[in-house]
Amino acid sequence: MRIELEKRPGGSRLFSFVSPLLALLLTVVCGGVMFALLGKDPVSALYSFFIEPLQEVWSLHELAIKAGPLILIAVGLSVCYRSNNWNIGAEGQFTMGAIAGSFLPIVFYEWHSPLILPLMLVMGMLGGALYAGIPALLKAHFNTNEILTSLMLVYIAQLFLDWLSRGMWRDPQGYNFPQSRNFVPEAILPEVLSSGRAHWGFVFAIVAAVLVWFMMRFTLKGFQITVLGQSERAGRFAGFSSRGMIWFSMLFSGALAGLAGISEVSGSINHLQPSISPGYGFTAIIVAFLGRLNPLGIIASGLVLALTYLGGEAVQLSLEVSDKVTRVFQGLLLFFVLSCDTLIHYRIRLVFDRLKGESDGAA
Repeated sequence: MRIELEKRPGGSRLFSFVSPLLALLLTVVCGGVMFALLGKDPVSALYSFFIEPLQEVWSLHELAIKAGPLILIAVGLSVCYRSNNWNIGAEGQFTMGAIAGSFLPIVFYEWHSPLILPLMLVMGMLGGALYAGIPALLKAHFNTNEILTSLMLVYIAQLFLDWLSRGMWRDPQGYNFPQSRNFVPEAILPEVLSSGRAHWGFVFAIVAAVLVWFMMRFTLKGFQITVLGQSERAGRFAGFSSRGMIWFSMLFSGALAGLAGISEVSGSINHLQPSISPGYGFTAIIVAFLGRLNPLGIIASGLVLALTYLGGEAVQLSLEVSDKVTRVFQGLLLFFVLSCDTLIHYRIRLVFDRLKGESDGAA
């Protein structure tokens, strides 16, 4: 006996809409079971995880800070995935964008000008795009698997950041701490409201999501992405370049990841240090699929995943559980999203093989 997946003749539109909600519900149920196994009250633990972080104004600002990079990166990844190009290295592009954008305020730390912040944002986008161009080049011209190359480049970017923070760019007046000079005020991304720390990175994310939604729905480029993603052969018949789409989708997603990186460093941290991300680039993959690769849906899913970061910190303090709880919730959510999507498009079928002896006799 073996288990096979048989493609359904047509997927249900209703279940396609409901499946992210079902995946979230199943994640909450399994999370409650996990807390019970840890010896904690599931109801109070889930309340601390999902409700408590939303009760204070400062928590809402922290939610926006964490949701901004998730939404920005996931919007770029949605373009990649819908074109059938699998960029898994957004974490590295996020890091390289932060490094490239931080060049001006660190190397030219005495420069005070209103131009410095716009130039930082542009350089951050270029840094992320150029780093994403490496797996794009390898796939477009050497048919290399972009999943492996983009993922391996993440570790190079992180080690490069660590080397800069502890070496060339370390603050000479920082008492030997592994971090760069603090950015000058002109290089810091301003806050959106005076009531908290939320900065313009969240606004960039919302604007990018709306613009990409418009591109995917109403422009020729969006049509090309959809056609080539569903059938490369059909796209070639229509005159669309699959190689050109590799370059466009990878560079575009890398640019948004780089913008997220420099926005995070400039708006939240204000200097470079060995660790600037809790894993935004990898979590954004979950955000993209939970949002059904729709930029507007990604806004909602980005807020949900940002809440898991805040909830993980809350239960770590109030219930004294491991900080790995956040990763467990995110992993469960991705598992259930993919499982629900699989069952929408395929049905499970049990196949009973005949005994080998009977088969030989029949032959």
